[in-house]
Amino acid sequence: MEQIRELTRAEEQIMQVMWRIGKGFVNDVILQLPEPKPAYNTVSTIIRILEQKGFIGHTAYGRAHEYFPIVAKKDYSRAYFKHFMTNYFGSYKSLASFFTHEENLSVLELEEIRKMVDEEIIKKNADHE
Repeated sequence: MEQIRELTRAEEQIMQVMWRIGKGFVNDVILQLPEPKPAYNTVSTIIRILEQKGFIGHTAYGRAHEYFPIVAKKDYSRAYFKHFMTNYFGSYKSLASFFTHEENLSVLELEEIRKMVDEEIIKKNADHE
């Protein structure tokens, strides 16, 4: 899979709507956006940029275009998080250290994280047997 490009804030807002609704016309996207609603031309331009970047495709019905996501939210989230983690923390260990020390997690939250990690260790050990 080719590298997924990072989205601007406006592009990500449109993609969040597209991932939520699955497919739609420009007006369908505008209806899902918070007030104050951006202009039709603004949303249309952002959608065309997302199409050029390979995030969105369309089906033409005459002059009307129904848009749909090509990149899955999970794929974008994974690529964005990996980029974020590498640029800001350098390692998953540093990331975990940040959250456990800086975010003042409760004992319950830390126990839930430990349980998830323990389950993943068991799963990976079973895969290697």
